[in-house]
Amino acid sequence: MFGIGMTEIVVILVIALLIFGPNKLPELARSLGKGFGEFRRASYDLRQSLMEVTDEPPSNPAPEAAAPQRPDQAITPPPPDAPPPKAESEVGPAPSKSEPKVPS
Repeated sequence: MFGIGMTEIVVILVIALLIFGPNKLPELARSLGKGFGEFRRASYDLRQSLMEVTDEPPSNPAPEAAAPQRPDQAITPPPPDAPPPKAESEVGPAPSKSEPKVPS
């Protein structure tokens, strides 16, 4: 954690205990926690407002942006003169890989 070992953290806590005392230390830790929480909320709100301004969905990558793993999986657009694809109800369900395809 930040390149600080356990002994360094203990030394810092002991020094803070000696400086602020046992009565003030819980109050100080509580106010520090509230400050960090408020900072996180403010940064989240800022991030959300920037996403709204740029009209980008929050951290959802577009499926087209995903690179194919193999060349035979590459997504190629259909030629301009190709007919539109049929709906699944017109074509029927896709055959499973375990069943052999039987001509009808």
